[in-house]
Amino acid sequence: KMAFVSRSHRDPNETYTFSSRPRPVENRPKYRGPPFEQMQSNYGNIMYDRRVVRGNTHGQHIIPTAAQTHPIEIQRQQEIRRRKRAREQFRTVTPEALQGRKHIDIQTELYLEELSDVVVATDSECQTDAFLDKPATPLFIPAKSGKDVETQIEEGELFDFDLEVQPVLEVLVGKTIEQSLMEVMEEEELACLRAQQRAFNELRNNELAEVKRLQEQERRHSEEKERRTAQQREMLKKERETAEKIAARAYTQQYLADLLPAVFTSLRGHGYFYDPVEKDVETNFFPWLMTEVHKSLEKRYTARALLDSKTIQYIFSLVQKTSLCLR
Repeated sequence: KMAFVSRSHRDPNETYTFSSRPRPVENRPKYRGPPFEQMQSNYGNIMYDRRVVRGNTHGQHIIPTAAQTHPIEIQRQQEIRRRKRAREQFRTVTPEALQGRKHIDIQTELYLEELSDVVVATDSECQTDAFLDKPATPLFIPAKSGKDVETQIEEGELFDFDLEVQPVLEVLVGKTIEQSLMEVMEEEELACLRAQQRAFNELRNNELAEVKRLQEQERRHSEEKERRTAQQREMLKKERETAEKIAARAYTQQYLADLLPAVFTSLRGHGYFYDPVEKDVETNFFPWLMTEVHKSLEKRYTARALLDSKTIQYIFSLVQKTSLCLR
């Protein structure tokens, strides 16, 4: 391999130059390699060298080192751009359109221009030779030919100012008067349009006020209607409840007319309705009386049993004595 040597330097007039020794072109692979290998490969072709600027270099303006922008100036320009972006960000936008309307973009310039979303773009290429520009062609001065002659023209023979200026003045004055009349007519038309606009706005405001009044009246009517309907519904509900109560009361009275005697008779038969004295006699006096009677009878039964046993013993003893005597 041949060594690839490149040299770059700047001339005193701040012009950049580049030079390199020639070397053969390396065989490039058919497919790209990994990114690491691409970074390690050396560029041999000047068309693939990233340090080469494409395009025409004759018209480029190379800024010398001494003319570079000062850092303070760069900071000031950045601050200006930042403020401009902030103003654009906080700029007031057009309010939303009213119902039934929409915003559209229109041209307000004096001369209309056709607008299109497609930007017309053309590509052009050129290649210049490495020669100097052609110097400017000197002005061609043809050789003098013929014979010089002269003549004398007196004053007033070719141009009469008073006579020639009259049509020019007529045109100027006529155009001025016509333009003045057009401006006056335009002002009158604008005043008439403003008056019509004011009248239209007044009429529109009156119509809006009338519409609002009618809407408010309709709202009040609807609320009054709903209130009256609710009252009528409540009254009908109360009447229906009253009629149901009256009917229930009449049915209850009719039903209880035969039910009450039977219920009272049944309750009286089951002892729910009683005389307090009779109840006291039955619950307190009769049980005590029965208890006392049982006690008295038990005592009598006991005495009688004892008397019977004694009598039987006496009779048995008497019988035994009799039998002994008889023997």
